[in-house]
Amino acid sequence: MKKAVFSILFTGALFPSVFAQNESIQQKGDIGFTIGASQYFGDLNPRSSIKNIKPAFGIFYRKQFTNYLGLRISGHYTELGFSDADSKAPFQQARNLSFQTKVWEAAIHGDFNFYKYVPGDPSYPFTPYITFGLGVFGFNPYTELNGDKIYLHDLGTEGQNIGYADASGKKRKPYKKTAVCMPFGIGVKYNVSKNLNLSFQIGQRLTLTDYLDDVSTTYVGADKFGGEPTATQLQDRSLEVQPTAIGVEGRQRGWSKQKDQYMIAEIGISFNIKSYRCPNSY
Repeated sequence: MKKAVFSILFTGALFPSVFAQNESIQQKGDIGFTIGASQYFGDLNPRSSIKNIKPAFGIFYRKQFTNYLGLRISGHYTELGFSDADSKAPFQQARNLSFQTKVWEAAIHGDFNFYKYVPGDPSYPFTPYITFGLGVFGFNPYTELNGDKIYLHDLGTEGQNIGYADASGKKRKPYKKTAVCMPFGIGVKYNVSKNLNLSFQIGQRLTLTDYLDDVSTTYVGADKFGGEPTATQLQDRSLEVQPTAIGVEGRQRGWSKQKDQYMIAEIGISFNIKSYRCPNSY
């Protein structure tokens, strides 16, 4: 018995890492890429239908401060789009608007693991997590007219380029093609090996713009555009599907009190930059 105890103590003294190895490993960070799909929500999709899904791609770097807390910098590219023709609502079918846009996004996120996550340690290979952050994205909505791609921002379809003032006297100004977004979501990640991780995440983006789809407020009326044919036609496309135009001045075109949103669901692969031993980490 004494020999057995002595052997254990002797081994522990010579090779302390044998006992501390798993508990002392801490992930310093990882870098990776993602692939997935995006969905737009807004004035052309007010019922949050899952339609017109577009591909999405991303890259990220994450600094891991503890086994539970990390800070991630990400970049995403995706496309968004929707059409009133895909709606079952009579008003939207009559309105007959549509848009598409490319989106470039950069954001910083805080990631919070629910479980202790230690790459290389088989005792802690998996965790669900939550994430939220702040970002900025660029967009430029366009539509198609007679087979041609027409960018809508330059037309000012709600009177932004002609100094139109609504009933309250407020003038409409051209919207910016960059806006702030607030991404938040949930995910899970799994450590495949000491150097490789897999993840799945669903992230919603609240935005501070209502012009992601070029639709926000009320019609200004065809007569306000000075005979400019493209702007006149694209501010109200109802005549393409019915005999009577609905785009009279002051009639609702969009809903400005609710900002546009988009969502990205993605699968990620990341590579651990470095692991090191820190017995005091938790």
